[in-house]
Amino acid sequence: MDPVTEPLSLEVSGLAFAYPDGHQALFGVDFRIARGERVALLGPNGAGKTTLVLHLNGILTGGAGTVTVAGLPVGRQHMAEIRRKVGIVFQDPDDQLFMPTVREDVAFGPAAAGLKGPELERRVDSALARVGMADFKDRPPHHLSFGQRRRVAVATVLAMEPEILVLDEPSSNLDPASRRELADILRSLDVTVLMVTHDLPYALELCPRSLILSDGVIAADGKTVELLCDEELMGRHRLELPFGFDPGSVTMGA
Repeated sequence: MDPVTEPLSLEVSGLAFAYPDGHQALFGVDFRIARGERVALLGPNGAGKTTLVLHLNGILTGGAGTVTVAGLPVGRQHMAEIRRKVGIVFQDPDDQLFMPTVREDVAFGPAAAGLKGPELERRVDSALARVGMADFKDRPPHHLSFGQRRRVAVATVLAMEPEILVLDEPSSNLDPASRRELADILRSLDVTVLMVTHDLPYALELCPRSLILSDGVIAADGKTVELLCDEELMGRHRLELPFGFDPGSVTMGA
C-alpha cells in the first residue's frame, strides 16, 4: 500500500541501525509521510520505535539507509535546519520545561536560533495560543497541571515552526478532559504529525493512517481502523485493544 503523494514531509529508506553493544534495533525501515498527514507509529516494547524517532532529527546517526525531511537528507550538512523542521515532544514534559516561566520556555528554542524582539514574541504568543495556554505565559511551569505542562511542551516545539511534530506517548498520564483537549489541539494543527503511542483508541481518534513497527521493520502500513480490526495482525505484534473496545464502531474525524 502506498497512500502517499507529493510533497513529502518525511521519507525513510532502508534505515538499519545497531547500537555499539551489537544490538540491532532497526533492520531496514521504509515509509513515506506526506505533508499534513497524521500518522501513528505503533508497536510492542522493544520494536525499535524510539531508535527510529531519534534518527528523524539526527540524535542518532551512523546506521545504513537514509532519512529525508522536507527534501533535506538528515546528516551533518543540514543538521541545524533538520532540527528546526523536526520537533519532538517527549513523554515527560518536565524533560522539556526548565525555565522560570512558560514564556521563557517557549522562547528558548527560537531565541537560540537567533530570533529576538517582536518576531520572537510573535512566535511565543502564536505557539501558546495554538495550545490554549496564552493566559499562562507568566506562570512558572511547575505550578501547572501535568496536562497543562504537556501543552506547554507542545508549544515549545511549535514555536520553532516545524515541518513535522513527533509526539512520544502524548496521551500518557492524562485525565480524560486533558486527553480530549490535547486531541482537539492536535487536530487543529497544520503540521505533519507522527504519533508514537501504545494508546490504540487515541491513534484511531487522531491518525487516519498507522505504521506497525515490529522487530525493527515496518510490519504493516495502512488505515488505522483496518489495522486495529485485524485480530490476527494485532495478536502477532502484541498489540491489544482495551477490553470491549470495537474499532469498527468508532466514527473517525478527518
